[in-house]
Amino acid sequence: MTDSAPRRVRVRAPELTGKGGWLNTGDTQYTLADLRGRIVVLDFWTFCCINCLHVLDELRELEEKHRDTVVIIGVHSPKFVHEAEHRAVVDAVERYGVEHPVLDDPELATWKQYAVRAWPTLVVIDPEGYVVAQHAGEGHAHAIERLVEELEAEHGAKGTLRRGDGPYVPPEPEPTTLRFPGKALPLPSGTFLVSDTTRHQLVELAEDAETVVRRIGSGTRGFTDGGPDQASFSEPQGLALLDDGSVAVADTVNHALRRLDLATGTVSTLAGTGKQWWQGSARSGPAREVDLSSPWDVAVFGGKVWIAMAGVHQLWTYDPVADTVAVAAGTTNEGLVDGPGAEAWFAQPSGLAATAERLWLADSETSALRWVDLDGHVHTAVGTGLFDFGHRDGAAGQALFQHPLGVTALPDGSVAVADTYNHALRRYDPATGEVTTLATDLREPSDAVLDGADLVVVESARHRLTRLRLPEEAVRVESVAHRTQRAATEVRPGRLRLDVVFQAPAGQKLDVRYGPSTRLLVSSTPPELLLKGEGADTDLARELELNPAVPEGVLHVSAMAASCDDDPANEYPACHVHQQDWGVPVRLTEGGTDRLPLVLAGMDE
Repeated sequence: MTDSAPRRVRVRAPELTGKGGWLNTGDTQYTLADLRGRIVVLDFWTFCCINCLHVLDELRELEEKHRDTVVIIGVHSPKFVHEAEHRAVVDAVERYGVEHPVLDDPELATWKQYAVRAWPTLVVIDPEGYVVAQHAGEGHAHAIERLVEELEAEHGAKGTLRRGDGPYVPPEPEPTTLRFPGKALPLPSGTFLVSDTTRHQLVELAEDAETVVRRIGSGTRGFTDGGPDQASFSEPQGLALLDDGSVAVADTVNHALRRLDLATGTVSTLAGTGKQWWQGSARSGPAREVDLSSPWDVAVFGGKVWIAMAGVHQLWTYDPVADTVAVAAGTTNEGLVDGPGAEAWFAQPSGLAATAERLWLADSETSALRWVDLDGHVHTAVGTGLFDFGHRDGAAGQALFQHPLGVTALPDGSVAVADTYNHALRRYDPATGEVTTLATDLREPSDAVLDGADLVVVESARHRLTRLRLPEEAVRVESVAHRTQRAATEVRPGRLRLDVVFQAPAGQKLDVRYGPSTRLLVSSTPPELLLKGEGADTDLARELELNPAVPEGVLHVSAMAASCDDDPANEYPACHVHQQDWGVPVRLTEGGTDRLPLVLAGMDE
């Protein structure tokens, strides 16, 4: 390094390896040596994870602005068994509009080499092949851009920067009627409205669920109100019929609730600003002045429009009379906790279905079926937590799903579940407490709607609606149970020092104008694992005490830090929130570590 260059920790970057090979490169297989001279940003992601999808959106601007110096590489590191299937990764790369190379790493080989502990994690490698920064969670795009500008200047002066076209090669588009449709809604006319998610449109299909009646939306990613050809969406998902005959649309990546006038095809905005909700944002208020976060589904329940706010693990409501939005349930902590709405924890709620008495929801990251009663209390019918999933029928207490995205109330009081990563349609009967399988061999079903005696299933990864006769008998399926593939961290029983590493980006400092700018929340599964150190505080380091009588479990760590531009002359400095939730599987052993470092931003020195 030259004397004028910024001093920073540099660690030689391990090689990139993944059994699934490379996508979006025109079949070329790359090594780090091939990328020498470029600034490389590794994005460790998995396609189930809403925070990972947020980071994909955060990186788009950086990707475009620094296209000739920066190469972003997605390292796909699966949580669920289904995500280790190569075909599923290929689908996800197209589904979410990923416009950079992706390394498919089904066995987490590169994840382990880089000692990654959380989805999403971003690692910056300089043009000489050294790791210079690591960031976990969301909100880091501005810091990475500043680092990129530093590296461009530093390595441009040294002659070690190589400019030019990157290795990205777009795949050939497929000519299907729908492309990764998300949700469907039967209309009073007998037709079906479908969110054609990857094409950023709504499509009305005829009674046969195949013939296109009309398309609504320009088909280009955007956030514009107007007529059917002018309006634009960004990966729309959930649909609900409102009392006035219009349709509410969960416009997921626009972080907005939109309204479709069925008669004219005109689209307007009901709620949201187009900006993503962050900790500290308003939790209620005039609908078009409050930020939302990745609304995934909508349903009318108790006179309000309920919103599955997948991006912050909550349920919100939109009140069409008062024209306001508010949090209805969930703390923003990710997990499975029942009780009064204000105390409940969810994990990426992604499907809703209302009856007169209950709002059913598919809580995807806990592979759970849950419900809210008329008093706002949250209950779990099926599911145990973030790390257990599978395909197992029988009594609800031991039945398993795998990342379900849709739920449908059936006339007999039972519930159909679009069990997405099991490629199945399941059924839960509250009267018997039993879970059965209705159909298999579907491809990533994400929703289902009733049509007479039939169920019309959104087969997302087959790009179609599929009509099924409601079967009289369940399908027999071999039981399988899984735990997440991540290796447990071996820790010593007793005292464990937890260090969340946060270094404010260059030119920034912690924002302490209104009190502490950091927050750390710690809990465990099972709760008995932690003898000391549970709860919330402002210090990012904490002494934990682990119970020697509990051999293994999961530490849940949620951290937040706010930093602002460090310029005394600027009365209104730009500020940024960095946040991440970790679920760290741990195994207690005498030879284990007594320090657990989790990097929020910077390098663990």
